[in-house]
Amino acid sequence: MARSRSRWTPPLYTLLLALVILGPLLGPGYLLLRDAVSTPRSYFTDSAWGIADAAARAVPQDAAIAALTTVFDGGLVVKTILLLALWLAGWGAAVMARAVLPTAPLPALLVASTVAMWNPYVAERLLQGHWSLLVGYAALPWTVVAALAVRQGRSWWALAVCLAVAGLTPTGALLAATLASVILALPGGARRGLRVVVTLVIAAVASAPWLVATAVSGSGVEQADPAGWAAFAARAEPGLGTLGSLAGLGGIWNSDAVSASRTSIFAVVGTAILLTVVAFGVRPLIRRRKNPVILGLAVVALLAIAVPALAATGPGLAVARAVGETVPGAGLLRDSQKWVALAMPIYALAAAAAFTPRHRPNPVQPTALSAVQRTRFGSAVATLALLIALPDLGWGVGNSMRPVVYPASWQAVAAELQGSAGDVAVLPAGMFRRFTYSGTAPVLDPAPRMLPLDVLQTGELIVAGGTVRGEGTRATDVQNALLAGESAETLAELGVGWVLVENTTPGELGDSAQTLNRLDAVYRDEQLTLYRVPDPVITESRSNTAVVVAHLAWALLLLGGLAVGLGRLRRSSRITLQRNVGRSNET
Repeated sequence: MARSRSRWTPPLYTLLLALVILGPLLGPGYLLLRDAVSTPRSYFTDSAWGIADAAARAVPQDAAIAALTTVFDGGLVVKTILLLALWLAGWGAAVMARAVLPTAPLPALLVASTVAMWNPYVAERLLQGHWSLLVGYAALPWTVVAALAVRQGRSWWALAVCLAVAGLTPTGALLAATLASVILALPGGARRGLRVVVTLVIAAVASAPWLVATAVSGSGVEQADPAGWAAFAARAEPGLGTLGSLAGLGGIWNSDAVSASRTSIFAVVGTAILLTVVAFGVRPLIRRRKNPVILGLAVVALLAIAVPALAATGPGLAVARAVGETVPGAGLLRDSQKWVALAMPIYALAAAAAFTPRHRPNPVQPTALSAVQRTRFGSAVATLALLIALPDLGWGVGNSMRPVVYPASWQAVAAELQGSAGDVAVLPAGMFRRFTYSGTAPVLDPAPRMLPLDVLQTGELIVAGGTVRGEGTRATDVQNALLAGESAETLAELGVGWVLVENTTPGELGDSAQTLNRLDAVYRDEQLTLYRVPDPVITESRSNTAVVVAHLAWALLLLGGLAVGLGRLRRSSRITLQRNVGRSNET
């Protein structure tokens, strides 16, 4: 009975926590918050494949969503993936703790799950709209478990699935590949060199969609805007400094994407509680220092905290700018706080170790029963303290995550564009919007994912009052032409077939009225106005054959790994059932 309870309580507990965290978002509507955009339907555009002008940052995410939304509503797809990510992050932490600490009792597993789910990193990435990054975050504890299985000479299928799941985004792929490579490169087990090589090959397949897209398009390999390194550097929270903020799993660059409790001196209290729970487990982990995996995870965590902290200093920023000017694609590294995710596994393990006896107690002995009771009480206090340390993570991070209902105008414009040619330019200028129906936070323009044609985006970001240059050179030319009031012929020569004006959001319009007055409006209402540009010069799209093959390889890695795993579980269950039947017959 106790073993069954230990097996099923963590997934049930973490599912409850995930439901508490997402809260109001699970109602009808769509996620539209800062960088997060879900729409009823997405399409296989060049942007979705990652071969447009902008860097392939949302690959294979966008193509996967486009495939799923041919069958399911896009809002439901994104919310389901996000719910699964949070649930699996917590459940995975418990499974990881049990794998590394075999004597860990159920209360210790629940503390590990709480640390993995209920922390500033999760809150800040939810508020920033990085739902797909949290998928990679969720894969980390499972990656540790899968890598341990490989070290023990067992199957590779679980590691393949973990790397493929994390590979939904480039950052997730790098996070999981780093963790897996470190664990499998550590001493112990047979064929260490071979298992590292195989891991890198699997990681390359998991990363193939964005790697191939980058090679095909050439976008994202140019020098990153030097202003981006300072704009996206880790940020100090009240009373903590940059290092303290990162050690507390906080410190995201955007001060607006922070839960209210982390904007005051209470951030010190919350960080102190988290680090105290983790600190209680340091000594028990040191006693297990002969385990190379624990040591490896600790070193990775220290680097994941120390390097972003150093990168936020003057000398660190200078080094980062130099790297950005010399290393192609280094812009992927500039949001340095996101790499703090690599500290989560050892934090969860330390929290579990704090309440894990070195040997399994014998519940028959009174002294052992007392030890069990102390463990239960201590873990309950720690779990409650962790929840209090970030009180506003629950219910949509303080009710900040509420579903949005799009006006019918969007569907009408999408239907108008279906089957037509030419790219879409948008006004007002810029990447972000403030709609009356989307709340007070700026949101990424939903047009690129809402419409069946490629929507030109400059990639330019306004951060902390400054500007970070994007990669969309043709989009920038189109935007400048519109703001200067250039002729329709100029737009047509740039491959623009349509101009969409989003009427209810503030933003720069310049002299675009001079251009729009020369165009025919094919759709107009209070929300949107769509203009047709006559005779656009259709620019030849880059070949997407190699990119499609890369996406299929990624999907095959994911689905094939899952199929192998399910097959093994089915055979294992059948063998167990046969053994139980045999024992019953003997009795």
